[in-house]
Amino acid sequence: MMFRSHMELALEQARAAAGRGEVPVGAVVVSPSGSVVAKAGNRTRELKDPTAHAEILALREACAVTKSERLPGFDLYVTLEPCAMCAAAMAAARIRRIYYGASDPKSGGVAHGARVFIHPQSHHVPEVYDGIAAKECEKLLQSFFAEKRAGKN
Repeated sequence: MMFRSHMELALEQARAAAGRGEVPVGAVVVSPSGSVVAKAGNRTRELKDPTAHAEILALREACAVTKSERLPGFDLYVTLEPCAMCAAAMAAARIRRIYYGASDPKSGGVAHGARVFIHPQSHHVPEVYDGIAAKECEKLLQSFFAEKRAGKN
């Protein structure tokens, strides 16, 4: 099977999140056959739930669709480096590969901060690919926060 990036769909979810006033992060879960089984954008404000990150919502939806608490062989695309909470959830779900766009030196949990997957307590270590559509992901985040600082939303 030839590699096909699903980052554009994750970016669509991130743009929709921004439109709702949420931090623009989007995530997509892809089955081993390459079909999209779940997609989500951040909804922490809307749901008044600090765990309602795009990745968590997409994992929950994928688990509901597959009727399983684990997703071995599944891949997750996300526009921003996952935080420690989301990285731990991906390990628990046994996600095969994580593809992310923008790195997050402040709150990331994969290449920065907690670096969840290199910790000895991480029972599963997915393959990680960073920098997928990074410039577009970064621009979306930078624009969102620039507008926030300017008081536009």
